[in-house]
Amino acid sequence: MKPLNERQEQILLLLKKFDYLTRDQLRFYFGLKSVRNTNRVLNDLTHFISSIRDGYQSIYYLNKNGREYVGSEKVRKKGGHVQHSVMRNEFYQFYDCPQDWKNEVKVSDSKTTVIVDAMFSKLHTTHFLEVDNLQSMQENKLKINRYKDLFNDGALEQQLGHFPTLVWITTTELRRMQLKELCEGLPVTKVFTYIEIKQ
Repeated sequence: MKPLNERQEQILLLLKKFDYLTRDQLRFYFGLKSVRNTNRVLNDLTHFISSIRDGYQSIYYLNKNGREYVGSEKVRKKGGHVQHSVMRNEFYQFYDCPQDWKNEVKVSDSKTTVIVDAMFSKLHTTHFLEVDNLQSMQENKLKINRYKDLFNDGALEQQLGHFPTLVWITTTELRRMQLKELCEGLPVTKVFTYIEIKQ
């Protein structure tokens, strides 16, 4: 097997960072132009990546060889969490690939802790991203209440110089309205539907 070129290595490193990426997300990120060319590039990496079929799309992730190559211990498998990751990663590209993007960040003051789906900054403002895919609105409500506790406590605002903008991606217009309603009382909230942000 011939050594990997720089672009191939970059694809594996991106999959290490984002867990699951669709063919179109990889095509967009690496400027691979046509679907046919993207398929060829990804086909050359079959020793290192596996894929899941989702409608007309393939979703790629690192297999055992890929994990070993980039030094990743996180085992990725098929399951309900895959679409959650794909939605989150779509937002990363929609927001022009923020340099300081981090997934699954633990945010805490002395009393309240929240695991943020992703954290990044835009225009000198910290943003927290939440993906609403399969969870119930009751679960979302509990998480939003924790954000409200963090806001009311003031420690996070003091630490960052402002309270972060809370951004949601959801699946339907109805859920968007419900989330907006639940977030009333927080300083800045933005709610997008997945269809709006899809490249």
